[in-house]
Amino acid sequence: MTIRERVAQLIQVFPEVYPGAHCELDFKNPLQLLIATILSAQCTDKRVNMVTPKLFDRYRSAKEFAQSSPDELEEMIKPTGFFRNKTKSIRAAAAAIVEKHRGKVPDTMEALNALPGVGRKTANVVLGNAFHKDEGIVVDTHVLRLSERLRLTKEKDPEKVEQDLMKLVPRKHWTIWSHWLIWHGRRRCFARKPDCANCEVFHLCPSGRVFLRTGVARKPDE
Repeated sequence: MTIRERVAQLIQVFPEVYPGAHCELDFKNPLQLLIATILSAQCTDKRVNMVTPKLFDRYRSAKEFAQSSPDELEEMIKPTGFFRNKTKSIRAAAAAIVEKHRGKVPDTMEALNALPGVGRKTANVVLGNAFHKDEGIVVDTHVLRLSERLRLTKEKDPEKVEQDLMKLVPRKHWTIWSHWLIWHGRRRCFARKPDCANCEVFHLCPSGRVFLRTGVARKPDE
């Protein structure tokens, strides 16, 4: 089976396995998703979702975030970790949105990438999920790990992995593709002891049998 054939079959199987796959960060608008994505660095979506209800109730616009007290903002986002750097990124990005985009989150890769503290991955999250634009593929730790295990890339750098995936996955699937891999990574293809014995795409994964044979995967009865 060629890599392209494997990808084509994965696109057929994943929607059946994860029909409700979606971004697991809670948000109601592009600004909220941008802030939540910044907070999600080195933090679980679950923990971010515990913090954002009060945060988004306190700050309702880019202007309010830009003018926020650093000490107060730090205290509110502290549970997400790296709160000082995240506070700087949020306030700086919000200020740029106010100054350059009339308070509205921009909807292009170039403009999002130009915001302080916003990299390509964050921009892809916002574009794909808030604006429904397939401009790229989000490559987080799960997508990185599964892309390697599925032998879809030999690269290690996230941006190079993204470029490889964009050549293999049809553009209309770019946003949902990352959701499928993230959901599978969280629910089956764990970093340690992946559940290969019960994996729904085991027949499409070159690593599964190797992991079971070598003990990398959890035992079927675990």
